[in-house]
Amino acid sequence: MFSRSKTSTPDGVTPVGDSPDEVTAASEAAAKKGRPTPKRNVAQAANKRPLVPDDRKAARKAQREKSRVDRERAYQAMQTGDEKYMPAKDKGPVRRYVRDLVDARWNLGEFFLPVAFIFLFATFFTTQYPDLSIVVMLGLYGFLFLTIIDVWLLWRSLKKRLTAKFGEVPRGLLLYTITRAYQLRRSRLPKPMNKKRGVYPE
Repeated sequence: MFSRSKTSTPDGVTPVGDSPDEVTAASEAAAKKGRPTPKRNVAQAANKRPLVPDDRKAARKAQREKSRVDRERAYQAMQTGDEKYMPAKDKGPVRRYVRDLVDARWNLGEFFLPVAFIFLFATFFTTQYPDLSIVVMLGLYGFLFLTIIDVWLLWRSLKKRLTAKFGEVPRGLLLYTITRAYQLRRSRLPKPMNKKRGVYPE
C-alpha cells in the first residue's frame, strides 16, 4: 500500500498529508514566532470567559458601588451644568435652551403645589359651610386653569424660538418643558445656570 510521506517540522510537529510547500511555510511561521501555532480549539478555550462570575457576592458589591458612583457623578453634573455626565434626557443644546428659557421667566405652574396645598388646607375649615367649600374648590380649579394657559403661552413662544435657532422642534420637548415649568425653581435639576430671572437665552 502506498503511504503519504511525512515531513517533520523544526518543532517536532509532523503534519500528515500536507504538501512540501505547506509544510515549509508552517515551519517558517513557527520559527519566526519562536513557538508552535496553537490549535483552534486551544485558542478558543483560552479566550473563553465565564458568564457567571465565581464570586457573585463580590460582583454584586462591585456593581452597586459602580452604580452609586455613577449616580453621584450625574447629580454633581446636574448641580454644575456639566453635560458630560448628565442623564441622556438632559443632554444637548436644545434641552439646555429649553431649561434656560423656562428658568428665565416667572411660571404660574411653579406655584401650583404651594397654592394647591393652601386651598386643600382651607377645605378642612369649610366642611361645615358647603357654599364656602365650593368657592374654595372653584378657586383651586381656576388657578389650575390659569397655569395651563400660562404653560401653553410658554410653549407657543418656545416653539418659535427653537424653530428659528435650531430649524426644528424635536419630539418630547413639550413634556420636558411642562415638567420643568411646574417645578419650584430652587428644586429644579439640572439647576438653573442663572440665579436671577430675566436672563433669556439668545
